Amino acid sequence: MNILEQLLAARRSGARLLAVLLDPEKQDAAELADFFRRIESLPVTHFLVGGSTGSGPATDTLVRALKARTHLPVILFPGNSDQLSDAADGLLFLSLLSGRNPEYLIGQQVRAAAVLRQAPYEVLATAYLLLDGGNESAVQRVSETLPLSQENSELIIDTAFAAQLLGFKLLYLEAGSGAAVPVRESVIEQVFKTVDLPLVVGGGIRSIAALEAAYRAGATMVVVGTAFETAFSDF
Repeated sequence: MNILEQLLAARRSGARLLAVLLDPEKQDAAELADFFRRIESLPVTHFLVGGSTGSGPATDTLVRALKARTHLPVILFPGNSDQLSDAADGLLFLSLLSGRNPEYLIGQQVRAAAVLRQAPYEVLATAYLLLDGGNESAVQRVSETLPLSQENSELIIDTAFAAQLLGFKLLYLEAGSGAAVPVRESVIEQVFKTVDLPLVVGGGIRSIAALEAAYRAGATMVVVGTAFETAFSDF
């Protein structure tokens, strides 16, 4: 079963997928032994590697180090067209539909196309919606776009449905790294009822309660970053 099939099956069955996001600029590949000790009690199903900034060499080094330690899928979550690695199992081929900056709607994607024609990994067309998490995120700064207000659920729903009509395979609802508040349960629930795509939800998930709320509302996969070190110690 490939990654998309896993996500589709989880969407149908209600299975809960949990991804831990590692930023190549912050996670030293040489310190992965300690990282794995800290997450050994978590029901992790996938790893994401990427960040809003960073280089291809650092990404490749971290992906290869992860692959040497785990049989779980390692998926690229790139902030730009340089953050690729042939050692990965998959790539979230992101298009920032919440913004109107053509560089992140299609520009970076075109730059990566020549490499991706030869890619040995699975490429998943992913509609990426940045939502207001209560403070300015790295994605907002780098992309020079504004997040969608979580007060305007109709615009979020319409954007999500447009993504489905455009043929995207996944929908990623992102409150931003370090978000003061995560994606609201009500927003996830309304999007879940509107589109048939697997929903990936990340940003601001710092507690078991927030994790459970996202799953309960319809998230197929929840993504946590550095918060796992303290927030999920009671798993």
